Amino acid sequence: MLNKFLMGAAVVATSLTAGATFADTSGKRIALSNNYAGNSWRQAMLGSWEKVTSKAVADGVVAEAPAFTTAENQVTEQAAQIQNMILEGYDAIVINAASPDALNGAVKQACDAGIVVVSFDGIVTEPCAYRIAVDFKAMGKVEVDYLATRLDGGNLLEIRGLAGVFVDDEISAGIHAGVAEHSQFKIVGSVHGDWAQDVAQKAVAGILPSLPEIAGVVTQGGDGYGAAQAFAAAGRPTPLIVMGNRYDEMLWWKEQKDANGYETMSVSIAPGVGTLAFWVAQMILDGKEIPQDLTVPFLTITQDTLEESLAGTQPGGVANVEYSLEDAMAVVAGD
Repeated sequence: MLNKFLMGAAVVATSLTAGATFADTSGKRIALSNNYAGNSWRQAMLGSWEKVTSKAVADGVVAEAPAFTTAENQVTEQAAQIQNMILEGYDAIVINAASPDALNGAVKQACDAGIVVVSFDGIVTEPCAYRIAVDFKAMGKVEVDYLATRLDGGNLLEIRGLAGVFVDDEISAGIHAGVAEHSQFKIVGSVHGDWAQDVAQKAVAGILPSLPEIAGVVTQGGDGYGAAQAFAAAGRPTPLIVMGNRYDEMLWWKEQKDANGYETMSVSIAPGVGTLAFWVAQMILDGKEIPQDLTVPFLTITQDTLEESLAGTQPGGVANVEYSLEDAMAVVAGD
């Protein structure tokens, strides 16, 4: 994906800057408001943010870009966090939100104070904010479409993410839309795995005794390996489990592929999307015209790209793409 973004980056940069004078952002302060850090995806997201923004600060692009994560995934706590950022005078706030609409009051307060607000992954619906997301509903449907190419039908187990979060609702809606289209499948059980392997393993282990034979498991990321471990512990046949780009999932997948030809696919949003949000905020502060809504592709790993993706992912991490300013310009330009 980066190669596509980098192609013609100089042309994009010229088209965005030609004939205009933009403000210097070296004195600007951009803060990240994050609602949750309890899984490998969020840890990778925070790591990418630190890596990219620390260089931006060192290069004098912005003055500072700290990240703040709430202790609990609570809307009230994140709203208070955003209000503190308003009082502290940040020029832009980048948000991974606990709710699409419950934070709108705090977001509107920030906008009214002249603060740029860019939401990503967990986006907000307040009109004044910018939004960067993948089509999560399409991502969920892609899972069932894939199963339809591999299986004649059967019972499915759905592992959902963090309850009450926009991303969880959208992916689940896409999965159910896929099942409605591919009527040979039936969802016979659903649990919340919180996008974490240990939580997913416990949840799947708890529901398995009540379930009939499972042909496939549809997931949201961070739960595929936990599901596999739960099936193994219960002595149940291993179904076709859609993975979510985590290292331990891909490692297990490769082991099974090498041992018995196990085949599946893996899909998730890249944690580095937070770095795209950072650059979008910087570009807005720099006076550039940016669409209110941006969509980025999800990152898919296939049987053929598994080894390459695994080799490029740190143990305990997630397959990732991080964005430079030139990449962000290409996304904004629609390239």
